[in-house]
Amino acid sequence: MIEQRIAELAAMPVSSVEAVAGRGYTPAKRLLVTFEDGSTAFAKVAVNESTAEWLAVEHVVYSQVEGAFLPRFLGYDDGEPALLLLEDLSEAHWPPPWPDGSVAAVLGALEKIAATWPPHGVPSADIYREELGEGWALVEQDPGPFLSFELCSREWLAETLPTLLEAARAAPIEGESLLHFDVRSDNIALQGDRAVLVDWNWACIGNPVLDRATWAPSLHVEGGPSPEELVPECPPGFPAMLAGFWALRVGFPPPEGAAPGLRDLQLAQLGVVLPWAVRALDLPPLG
Repeated sequence: MIEQRIAELAAMPVSSVEAVAGRGYTPAKRLLVTFEDGSTAFAKVAVNESTAEWLAVEHVVYSQVEGAFLPRFLGYDDGEPALLLLEDLSEAHWPPPWPDGSVAAVLGALEKIAATWPPHGVPSADIYREELGEGWALVEQDPGPFLSFELCSREWLAETLPTLLEAARAAPIEGESLLHFDVRSDNIALQGDRAVLVDWNWACIGNPVLDRATWAPSLHVEGGPSPEELVPECPPGFPAMLAGFWALRVGFPPPEGAAPGLRDLQLAQLGVVLPWAVRALDLPPLG
């Protein structure tokens, strides 16, 4: 019984367990737990092998890192199914909208994350280099799905692909900072001036600019500043790399188990990051 395992983790009797809707794009089961003393917690439960692996990665971070930018870690059980028990943030504000000062709060949290000594077991961002950097090469092999969205012409793509691919492959993702690497509004809870990041299954060690660069497109879609305002010092390879990553994926069915709306989100982000790459690399206008 999930309730019994949660009670053992928390060393407290459970009064009720209620399924809650998640805002993220992974299929893990999410539960609001109420204990007999009236306190609450959030439980994330694996539903397949992939989500069990993601919870194990999150546990690496939660069990070794403490900070206001993290939910409080309450327990982890790698049994069947794996479950992670965390601070209940259901009463926090989950953007959008973005209240005054909230973007600055997230930027402050990202600075603290980057200044945190990375926990043992978190991989280098370099393990994602091929996945991130080769998007345009794969689009070149089969451009039809990407071109079907009419973001650019076949002629524009043929002319600019060499520059995009070279920039993406050269993007300086390496570094020594802890990264969340999946900064989006569905992974951010706001409590006053505290910004809390959840879903740490992509945590890695790399260039701290990456967390802001990967956040910039979705933030702009939600009414935030332009990418250049958020990341003025961004290497041009980052928007080229991100554009290739999403350009490859938007035209294909979502992976099994992915939440509805994943491809729509990626297309919206591509609509921001592709023009950003054009500006950053001084490419011909999209057409």
